[in-house]
Amino acid sequence: MSEAKKSEEPKVGDALYHIRIKKGQIPRFVFLPGDPDRVKVFAKSWDSSQMVAQEREYLTYKGVYKGVELACTSTGIGSGAIAIAVEELLRVGADTLIRTGTTGALWKDIGIGDLIISLGAYRADGATMAYAPIPYPAIANYEVVNALVEAAETVGARYWLGITYSTDSFYLGQGRPGFGGFTNEFSEKIIETLEKLNIINMEMESSTLFTLASIYKVRAGAIFATIANRETGEFVPNAGVETMVKVSNEAVKILKEWDEKKKIYNKRYFYPSLIKK
Repeated sequence: MSEAKKSEEPKVGDALYHIRIKKGQIPRFVFLPGDPDRVKVFAKSWDSSQMVAQEREYLTYKGVYKGVELACTSTGIGSGAIAIAVEELLRVGADTLIRTGTTGALWKDIGIGDLIISLGAYRADGATMAYAPIPYPAIANYEVVNALVEAAETVGARYWLGITYSTDSFYLGQGRPGFGGFTNEFSEKIIETLEKLNIINMEMESSTLFTLASIYKVRAGAIFATIANRETGEFVPNAGVETMVKVSNEAVKILKEWDEKKKIYNKRYFYPSLIKK
């Protein structure tokens, strides 16, 4: 029985098994890009930074930006990978998680390099089914959404708001043919269906992040750099990533300021007129 209990939360020493981070090693604000190389882009944008851990797809740096302590952990691709990251990051002290990814837009007016801030996600992933049935919504935290919007305005970035489609499948699940041109009826109709539903973009992790964050009563949001437009056929790798990093950093600074206001006035939730007090 004692051995079975140990396997319920596997560790290497005092560090969580997958992310290899110990409790207290990172601050509460954490960015979640998929690509480990993007973690280094974030770290270079801070006033100071240091690597915390690296294991499999999970590379973590922490640092300071304009007096605010923050961190960045890569999650790899798909819902299963980000679910592990979220589970373990919460265990070591994170409470505000922001996915910072790249995406394909579904609205023709969205330009390459524009930013998309997600209001919620269509759950087409597999991992969240282990947590909640399909009627359970995947929604972004309103404070994180508002902070990202204010940060985008501050930076002067071109941005859009909308509902995100999250799937584990990069190819058929996003309307692309599989090996040898394989396709099926679902894949052939998915883009048309999503456009009718006014879905703004496609990606592979946000529905999992939002679902788990709601269940665990923590804050989560997502911001994307548009590197492809599925309506126009454009594709430019890494377009808008630098701007997304700037907006994300500013959003965490804003969230920290709002959190301090809530403490001063003993408020559970942030609301706009609190700024004026």
